[in-house]
Amino acid sequence: MKDTRTNFNLVLLIISELGRHPIRVLLYLAVIISAGAVILSTHHNRQMSIQLEKAMQQRDKLDVEWRNLLLEQSALTEHSRIEGLVTKQLDMHRPDPESEIVVRLK
Repeated sequence: MKDTRTNFNLVLLIISELGRHPIRVLLYLAVIISAGAVILSTHHNRQMSIQLEKAMQQRDKLDVEWRNLLLEQSALTEHSRIEGLVTKQLDMHRPDPESEIVVRLK
């Protein structure tokens, strides 16, 4: 019984002290809230840094793929390659100057 009464008196004492110093209570709550905001901000910043790193890695990968595609395109459009394919697959050849016909448009 004595233990319960002591706890009750302690609670009343704490409540009365909180009522006597409202500015201290508000400052304490402001410190707790700002500490929580710092924690959330830091977490958000780390998540954004991770996403940025992933995006940069993807950009680098795409850049390498784009350069490889440019090399492949230049190799595929090379004139000697096209001329060789036309000669072998289609049996085409450049006409002689005597067999050329020039058409003039007005």
